[in-house]
Amino acid sequence: MKYFFLGILFLGFLITPAFAQEQTNPSLLIENLEISAEKFNTVLRNAPLIPLDNVHTLSWQVTLDNNLLYANPNGNAVFRIYDKEDNNEFIEVGMGSQPDYKFWVAVQTPDEGYVVVHRDLDRGWYPQAKSIVSYTDRAGLTVNNGARIVVTNLDIGKFEIESYSVHGMEGSTDPPAVNSGIYLAEILSGDPGKNMFAFFPFAVAAGVGILVGTLYLTKRR
Repeated sequence: MKYFFLGILFLGFLITPAFAQEQTNPSLLIENLEISAEKFNTVLRNAPLIPLDNVHTLSWQVTLDNNLLYANPNGNAVFRIYDKEDNNEFIEVGMGSQPDYKFWVAVQTPDEGYVVVHRDLDRGWYPQAKSIVSYTDRAGLTVNNGARIVVTNLDIGKFEIESYSVHGMEGSTDPPAVNSGIYLAEILSGDPGKNMFAFFPFAVAAGVGILVGTLYLTKRR
């Protein structure tokens, strides 16, 4: 009987990864953006809104990997994502040049306007790490600068990503902000409730627990 139980337990561990790999969330969306250096050599007013292939709703995460070589100490790389319902509503992540590596996060909403919710003027981001902007309709906005969480569960209401823009120069007469390199952004979204196998490991654990209880009671009798 002991070996039978061990076999069932091993089978549960064996099957669970297989189901996890074969079954995916049907609502899962992934977009990978490769933004070249010259796109940042523009001022905000001339930065076009670029529509995404999909609208990212409910629960999403944006991973930012800045591999740009800045052209001057005052250069920036500013990445904005815009809400589907109102393009005047956006989330902004700014990364300054070396040696300061300043970092800021700002949001603009209809009620509050433009608000900087985090600013770090020295060692605010890290070239060797990725920054992560995440959102759920229940928990709000959270931002990690690659070393620590700098914004936690900020309530920004409903936000569905439809487009983005980039810029890096404050004035049209400024020198170029970026010399070379590439800026990578991965946008992932989905509805966790639509993954039918999300609770499969817990079902296996529950089944094993029932089996153990049954065997224990049978043995006592």
